Amino acid sequence: MSAESSKPLCFWRNRYLLMRHGHSQANERGLIISSPERGLYDFGLSPLGEKQLLAVAQQWRWPTPTKVLHSDFLRTTQTAERVASVFDLTLEKEERLRERYFGEFDGQADRYYPDVWALDAQDAEHQQHQVEPVSKVAARMCAVINELERRCEGETVLVVSHGDPLQILLTALADRPLAQHREQLALQPASITLLGD
Repeated sequence: MSAESSKPLCFWRNRYLLMRHGHSQANERGLIISSPERGLYDFGLSPLGEKQLLAVAQQWRWPTPTKVLHSDFLRTTQTAERVASVFDLTLEKEERLRERYFGEFDGQADRYYPDVWALDAQDAEHQQHQVEPVSKVAARMCAVINELERRCEGETVLVVSHGDPLQILLTALADRPLAQHREQLALQPASITLLGD
């Protein structure tokens, strides 16, 4: 994590709306869908997720976004599309915002998440079960924010990603040990966290 990624929010050049995708078909079926092979073209929003996005759009209470960046997984793309259409914004795909890869657990039941998180709490560098290390997720997520800070000023950027990557990003930005990312308040589907003024 660079010093730039952990600077106080009051010194940031932009505001960020960090949004977790709406409830998905993977959530509905209790599956871990973390690989591009599974997530890019399948497991989009569930009917509940569509309702969540409709409610978010109708009851918008955050600053108006001026840019939208999103993970290219289907569930995040659909989420970004629903919000962007309200504000007539163009979408920008960003692969670095993808779901954390859960290795051998990809496509398996979501009951394996706690097993990975227990390992995370011991070592943010672990790659057991071929899981993407927390440190690598933090690096790619922070790189997106750092790049936006370099090339933009005065923007309100909606960043649509996934639960684990966003919690890891928030932990990194708070300059807390990455192994503690699960101590961060869990982000609910279709929730938005405002960073900056």
